[in-house]
Order: sequence, then structure tokens, then C-alpha cells
Amino acid sequence: MANAIRLYETGGPEVLRHEQVEVGAPGPGQVRVRHAYVAVNFIDIYFRTGRYPLPLPNGIGSDAVGVVEAVGEGVTEFAPGDRVGYLLGPQGAYADVRLVPAEVLIPLPEGVSDSTAATLMMKGMTAQYLFRQVYPLQGGETILYHAAAGGVGLVACQWAKALGVRMIGTVSTDEKAEVAKAHGCAEVIVTSREDIAKRVRELTDGKGVPVVYDSVGKDTLMASLDSLQPRGHLVSNGTSSGPVVIDTTLLAVKGSIWVTRPAMIHYATPRAHMLKMAEELFGLVQAGKIRSEPSRSFALRDAAEAHRALESRQTTGATVLVP
Repeated sequence: MANAIRLYETGGPEVLRHEQVEVGAPGPGQVRVRHAYVAVNFIDIYFRTGRYPLPLPNGIGSDAVGVVEAVGEGVTEFAPGDRVGYLLGPQGAYADVRLVPAEVLIPLPEGVSDSTAATLMMKGMTAQYLFRQVYPLQGGETILYHAAAGGVGLVACQWAKALGVRMIGTVSTDEKAEVAKAHGCAEVIVTSREDIAKRVRELTDGKGVPVVYDSVGKDTLMASLDSLQPRGHLVSNGTSSGPVVIDTTLLAVKGSIWVTRPAMIHYATPRAHMLKMAEELFGLVQAGKIRSEPSRSFALRDAAEAHRALESRQTTGATVLVP
């Protein structure tokens, strides 16, 4: 039997139920993985609350790292003992052991620890597609990035620095500002006491920025639009404060703004593409340009507490569950 967190209804953190489940042997194309760490992401809260529909009952969680225990028929790329991670595939990562389609697994290279990989499967790969694919940064740009002290944000701080990009990050407190700066964020705006758009204009000699990466959503929409140059790009990569609703006329008024709402599945597939993304990410880790470890750890059975901490903005960096 395996331990897992299950959902039978949507709602608050209290709906997360710790249970024992039968796992069994892997079928054709499957791999049984014993997890070392399970990542907690804000998207998990969207599934738990029902903002993103999920058939119930179901597991929850999208990414984890661990070791292969057994492989099913037709699986030739992996063998028992291999260290792997994943970020795609069916929900259900909140578990100590589970069956995973082999096609979503990513081999973990030497020099990248399980704890580091656990903070980077979703968050690091998100930074990769935001910075290298959605709006490909070349170096020399000045950008605005919201929630710079979050799990993806701290990776983004380091990646921007490695690319030679001047990153202006937003955070909610002075404490988080120090964390973002320590990770390479060039300029930090503390939203509890500073006007975002006004400060961006001051830092860019009135020009604004060519791109804003906004995972906050409703609360920062107008500040994001007011921070952009004409024909700038708003990358709406999250809605932690609520959904974004835009009157397209406003985009013309603000400077013929481009808006995109990207999703990982459209940037990390096909599999060969996903592996190339991981290669670039882990290459930066091996080169010492990206360092990442969990900021908060919770036991698997305490997943509800992890969700409460994430929702209350108590966390910086990455949060993980330890089976």
C-alpha cells in the first residue's frame, strides 16, 4: 500500500485527505516511482478549489522526483534505480509511490540533487518557457516580473542575471525584497508601499518595459499594462489574485499591447522538446548559475498545512512535501 493525498470534493485545505491506496505493478508504458520529494505549486490550489476542473475523486499534484522501482512492458529508457523527475501527466504526485507514464519522465543528471530537482521540475521549467520561448530574452532587456520572491520568481531572478537581463521584480514585503535581491533581481518594487507603474517608469527613464510576466492577475493587471512600452507584451502566466478580464479596446489605448496566457503543455511537448528544456535548465544548475533548495518542507500527511502557508503568502521560494 502507498500513502497518498486524495480529493473527493473541492474546497479549502481541509478537503485534502491522507489515505492508503493500492499501487500495484506498472502496466505497459508505465514506471513505478518512489518519491523523494513532491513539489507544492499554486496550480494545486486551483485544482483543490475547483477553479481548474478535475474529475473526482482524484489525486492531486503535478510534479515530483524520486527513484524508479519497476518498469512496465515496452519501457526501455528507464531501469530500476534511475533517478527521475516529472511535471506532466495525470494528477496524483502527492504520494510516496505511484505509477507514471514513462513518456513524461525526465532523467536527473549527476550534480543535481533530488532536493534541488524537486524545486525546479515545474518552477524551473516554467522559467525556461517564459524566458526562452514565450518572449525569448536575448540579454540587455529590462523586464518586469511579478512575485519575484516566489518559487518561480527566485529561479527567474537567477536566470535573468545569467542572461544579462535587468529584472525589475515586485514583492509584497521588505523581507521578500531582500530575498529577491540576494537571488539576482536587479531592482525590487515593494507593492505594499510603492506604485508599480510609476516606479517602473522611473527606473526606465519613462520608457517602460517591453515585457511583463504577471502571475498575480487581477490585482496587478492595470499596473502591468501601465508599465509596458507601446506594442509591449503582457505574459499572463498566473492568476493568484483572481482571473484576468481584459477589454480589448484597453489594449489599444495602452499602446497596442500583445497579451498571451501560456500553458506548460503547449511548450513542453513533444517529449524531445521537454528534454531540451530540462537540459538547458540543469546545465545552468551544474554551472552554478541557478541554485535552488526548498524553503519550506512539510510531511506528506500535512499537505493541507502546506496549502495554507502558500495561500497566506507566508512562503518564499519553493515548498515541498516529504513522503
